[in-house]
Amino acid sequence: MNSKIWLSSPHIGGSEQRYIKEAFDSNWVAPIGLNIDHFEDSLQSYIGEDKRCVALNSGSSAIHLALVLLGVSVGSEVLCQSFTFVASANPILYLGATPIFIDSEKETWNICPIELEKCIIERISKGKNLKAIIVTHSYGMPYKADQLNEVSEKYNIPIIEDAASALGSSFKNQQCGTFGNFGVFSFNGNKIITTSSGGALICNSDKEKEKAIFLATQARDNAPHYQHSEVGYNYRMSNICAGIGRGQMEVLGKHIQFRREMHQFYIKLFRKIGKVSVFKEPSPDFHSNFWLSAILLESFEKREALRLHLERDNIESRPLWKPMHLQPIFNKYPFYGGYVAEQLFEKGLCLPSGSNLTIIEKDGIKRSITSFFKA
Repeated sequence: MNSKIWLSSPHIGGSEQRYIKEAFDSNWVAPIGLNIDHFEDSLQSYIGEDKRCVALNSGSSAIHLALVLLGVSVGSEVLCQSFTFVASANPILYLGATPIFIDSEKETWNICPIELEKCIIERISKGKNLKAIIVTHSYGMPYKADQLNEVSEKYNIPIIEDAASALGSSFKNQQCGTFGNFGVFSFNGNKIITTSSGGALICNSDKEKEKAIFLATQARDNAPHYQHSEVGYNYRMSNICAGIGRGQMEVLGKHIQFRREMHQFYIKLFRKIGKVSVFKEPSPDFHSNFWLSAILLESFEKREALRLHLERDNIESRPLWKPMHLQPIFNKYPFYGGYVAEQLFEKGLCLPSGSNLTIIEKDGIKRSITSFFKA
């Protein structure tokens, strides 16, 4: 059997071990040290817009802290994109708040501005306490920031921008992660860059950054002894993981280039195959890192047949996200919209998209897909 071709495996650049060695040599292996400072600085410099970055142990931690900083608690409602990974929604439950799920629009697969506003109007009419909107850049594709920010400002509901997979994507030349009141990145092993595990919270001010770090380090008061007046969390990134991140930032541009080349690989491959559409940017305003390349087939049965065919050829693929409002843990909560997210799940498939795929692996993917549609 051929070696496994993974959906999106880690891609190490070369400098990571040097920065890790520096952490060991200086004995800074805890959640403090120069690697963290340099990693945060490099992220801030990359995304621009005078933002502040807090390196954390996961993207989920970043969403949780953003909700805490916005005052979400029991009795609050948080509007959340249904077509997303569960980590976008779970932190709402951490705080005892109620998630309200919104359908997607067909162009970017992200939260639908029209359905969002309908939801807000109805929830306000019922006297609900709407505290935040969580919007995801699906698979690295920017959401419609102009329209969504307009809705956010109109009703004074802050946006938490889940850019977990969208580092390096942009809308109208502005980097994803900088549109919301808070932004979130993930550096999990399958992301565009990795710190083995980790994430980042993007803030608008030094005050917000200081508060986030305070909460992420167990909310320890300024005292010679351990004293705590607020609930805190153990969410800070370690200096070792930040060392990996420093090395990964040096190759981020190349990783994005390779991912976008993989997307073009699929565009070319499926150009000759009917009844398959490749997920692509709807206009030049959108610039996706194409963290994962995805396709839509004509039916659930066709999608499953292709997935199983690839699996037999030792090639990993994965159905698009199952919407949150269909998940057993969330199906009791309100949902606003139609069937866009459901249809994406039924017909959509993510294909191998790693920045480290070899020519031989690409040839294997091409042969497998071609043979399936010929059959």
